[in-house]
Order: sequence, then C-alpha cells, then structure tokens
Amino acid sequence: MSVKDTKAEVNTITYDKDKIEDKVGSIYEAIVIMGKRAEQINAEIRTELHNKLDEFAVHNSTLEEVFENREQIEISKHYEKLPKPTSIAIEEWLNEDVYFRKTEDRK
Repeated sequence: MSVKDTKAEVNTITYDKDKIEDKVGSIYEAIVIMGKRAEQINAEIRTELHNKLDEFAVHNSTLEEVFENREQIEISKHYEKLPKPTSIAIEEWLNEDVYFRKTEDRK
C-alpha cells in the first residue's frame, strides 16, 4: 500500500478498542505491532523525502539560495500534509493489511 493512496485520518480520532485487539486478543500486542509498522512507514517516508530533496541539492550555494528553493519547499509542504505514520499503521491494522507473526509460534 502506498502512503499517498492511504485513506488514513489526518486528524486524531477515537478508535474502537475491541476492533483493535480483536486479532491478537491483547490491546498491548496490537499496539506493539502497529508501532513497529509505524516505524517502517516513517522510515519509508523519510527515505523518499530525502531522495526527492537530494535532487535539488546544490553543494556550492550560498545560504540565501538555499532558503529560496521553491521546489524543495513545495515537496516539504506536501509531505507535511500526509497522514502521520501512526494513523497509517492503525488504518492498515483495521483493514487487515498488516502481516505479523509471533516468534513463539515457530516452536
């Protein structure tokens, strides 16, 4: 699932606790799984943003030129408007798009 195609909430909303813990039986396990997925999403977004900003990087520029690069500003604003990684992870969890396994199940 692409971050740009997500229907995750931009604002904070209240979720049904029973729906979140339904798959694993424990709200704490569900939060840990969603937290790890949010970290993965955050890393993907950060890498993508840095790659796009590096395209506009000029290594021999003055400080004034750096602040006036409109393309970089527009790209940064676009990424600021995206839903937070936590919201995306919760949405994926509720839509059952997250794959997880317990390590003790492999015995």
